[in-house]
Amino acid sequence: MSILTGQQIRSARGALGISVAELSRLSDVSARTISRIEALDGVSSSTPANLKAIRIALENAGIEFIQTDDGGKGVLFRP
Repeated sequence: MSILTGQQIRSARGALGISVAELSRLSDVSARTISRIEALDGVSSSTPANLKAIRIALENAGIEFIQTDDGGKGVLFRP
């Protein structure tokens, strides 16, 4: 399981059309923590448990986290 970046989380929320508050509810991670993670484009220093909870919530909502051919990271929306 690769580490999520703030940019991936922002992109995933955008694809789903959900707010930070909604992701907080879905993941049981505080909105403040999510906002702090999203403020960074790189890898967050948040706890692995918080990142895992966010990942699971977004994946359950239809997001797939990917690595691109050039080594970048991205998201796909699975409707």
